[in-house]
Amino acid sequence: MDISIEGIVIISGNYGSGKTEVAINLAVYRKNQGIDVRVADLDIVNPYFRTREARKQLAELGIEVVLPPEQYMQADLPIISRSVSGLIRHPSTLTILDVGGNNVGAMVLASLADSFRGVSYQMLQVVNPFRPLTQTLDGVLKMKQEIEKASGMTISGWIGNANLIDESTTETIFSGYAFMKQICESTGLPLAFITAPAFLLSELNIDQLLCPILPIKRQLVPPWKQAVRLKV
Repeated sequence: MDISIEGIVIISGNYGSGKTEVAINLAVYRKNQGIDVRVADLDIVNPYFRTREARKQLAELGIEVVLPPEQYMQADLPIISRSVSGLIRHPSTLTILDVGGNNVGAMVLASLADSFRGVSYQMLQVVNPFRPLTQTLDGVLKMKQEIEKASGMTISGWIGNANLIDESTTETIFSGYAFMKQICESTGLPLAFITAPAFLLSELNIDQLLCPILPIKRQLVPPWKQAVRLKV
């Protein structure tokens, strides 16, 4: 099943859920399907592992990344470019907004309330069941409530991102999928897609996964590792 998400898509989640990797790889996946994609980096909390780290590769693929002014690029400051408001009011076929983790990161969305007025959007929460705060259904729902309260916006669906980075296995993916099914049944909200490391795709029996799968090629890596080359 293909991922056919369009419009304004807000990617939210807790710290370490992998939401930025999801945002980057989703942008490339949809660009590869021939649509116009733009990404806004709204993470003003965490100074590491932000969309801006992959901006050069994305730009080479024709994906515009809206960032803070150059002089504040590495600053941990609440700086939102005016172009973000324009991006919301005049979105591309797919416009991805990558916000910071937890309720603190989601607060930036409240500051954009005027821009969102009358605008349709999807807000998807990324869940990695192997992270401390989202190992249980109650933990996931608590995170959802905190993000919604801080942002003044509503989560409309889920993204399953079950991974243990380099230690991920097919069992990791299937375990995460079962957990996401439980969340969907409890909340009534849809599962937009799950992710799987690209190197594991050939080993997965996808007939057992009744949802789209986004291949992940890691971009946000420690200095001693090299990001996987993105291409369209």
